[in-house]
Amino acid sequence: MATDNRINFWRRNAKVPGSVQPVYGAQHPPLDPRLRRTYPKDIKPKFNNLKSKKASSFHEFARSTNDAWDIDDEEDEDFLGTHAPISSLPSGLHSTSMQNQQQNQAGVTETGVSHRLPAPRTEAQNLQDAQEEDTDCEHVNGKVVKSSSDAHLNASSVRSTLQKQHTLPVRPIIPLVARISDQNASGAPPMTVREKNRLDKFKQLLASPNTDLEELRKHSWSGIPREVRPITWRLLSGYLPANKERRELVLKRKREEYFGFIEQYYHSRTDEHYKDTYRQIHIDIPRTNPLIPLFQQPVVQEVFERILFIWAIRHPASGYVQGINDLVTPFFVVFLSEFVTEDVENFDVAALPLDTQRNIEADSFWCMSKLLDGIQDNYTFAQPGIQNKVKALEELVSRIDEDIHNHFKKYEVEYLQFAFRWMNNLLMRELPLRCTIRLWDTYQAEAEGFSHFHLYVCAAFLIEWRKEILSMVDFQGLLMLLQNLPTIHWGNEEVGLLLAEAYRLKYMFADAPSHYKR
Repeated sequence: MATDNRINFWRRNAKVPGSVQPVYGAQHPPLDPRLRRTYPKDIKPKFNNLKSKKASSFHEFARSTNDAWDIDDEEDEDFLGTHAPISSLPSGLHSTSMQNQQQNQAGVTETGVSHRLPAPRTEAQNLQDAQEEDTDCEHVNGKVVKSSSDAHLNASSVRSTLQKQHTLPVRPIIPLVARISDQNASGAPPMTVREKNRLDKFKQLLASPNTDLEELRKHSWSGIPREVRPITWRLLSGYLPANKERRELVLKRKREEYFGFIEQYYHSRTDEHYKDTYRQIHIDIPRTNPLIPLFQQPVVQEVFERILFIWAIRHPASGYVQGINDLVTPFFVVFLSEFVTEDVENFDVAALPLDTQRNIEADSFWCMSKLLDGIQDNYTFAQPGIQNKVKALEELVSRIDEDIHNHFKKYEVEYLQFAFRWMNNLLMRELPLRCTIRLWDTYQAEAEGFSHFHLYVCAAFLIEWRKEILSMVDFQGLLMLLQNLPTIHWGNEEVGLLLAEAYRLKYMFADAPSHYKR
């Protein structure tokens, strides 16, 4: 009975973190469960015994492990006012404290992978690196110099330069997992003839009086050039009309309509009826892409708060559900890139004109709303859309690769334990943001990209790791693998191959699963 209690912990526990409505209750686990091993008080773990036996099935794992959720979030205390409110801090201190907080949180992510940023280098380390940097340098007066002009520097000037470097603001080093583009703009290779021809074709389509949306989808399936991605996404999402003359009027009207919602509803975020919704949004936003400095800027977090709160109160059937916060980020980055030539990850959004900031915010809101209109059953009570899609994935994989399916059954791995997040977040927690943006090029080119084609992408994504999955012979190892798939080095090429395989599966198994296609 005790084992059953631990196995079904998430089914009965009403105090599940990260949900405003009871959507993570009796049907499935919360979005990001964090399993941690706890020990009885009278037993201390022996860390010197490295040959501990792994659990080979879920039941063995459950008997030897207590499941515990992190339900006492420190953010709750911050939100309720036990600490100094964020708004009361000076702007510079606020920015620093928020970034430090996110870096600490990012040290161990929700999936358990360590992504802690490198520690600041000391002056002694910098001096040592300078001495070892170039073996071909001249040695003048005991100093390493690279040219004759450097020989005129004395020791005091070297120390002064190093001190000055420490006092100047340092541009954050972006880990590979957090890079939004495949390659930084400063190191982008010259455009090939094929890429230039594709860009010219897009420009020609977009410049026509009435854009042929079918032709635009056809060219967008294999990726959209960065220069025309913002306008193309607006068109493919249904936010802008195909008629070129009407676009400016529609943009003006929709942007004014959004900020009318802000004036009408945003003040109610502190009302009794909406405060829980706003509180959960306020907690989740700092966790959104914590390794990317762009999303830790106060001005950006305020934009996300407004977008998510307005969407939630205008869609009471679902309200805000954890995971929707991720869906804003690709739109925001794409529309921001229209005004940024440098690396988006480090760009200071507050430097943009206020009207530009407002336009990016409004366009992100409307395009996210268009996306969610097609998958809203993913976020209504008990999230039936996600549960149906997870069942569909299980049925599809059983037909595509019986070995993987039977391997999961042998070690009692349920598809819901890993695929729930794949459906809830559209693989955004499994892929770097740069890959998500490329993936969404194709999703928006597909007639039912987010609601239907995503199923085949998930199946192709699972089969991609076939060798690694079949090599794991215990429940715990399988679950850790599936929650921490190594996609940190992925770029457009890997996503293109994934989409090609998904396309193949879609037409090989077009009649399956029948209960999923409606």
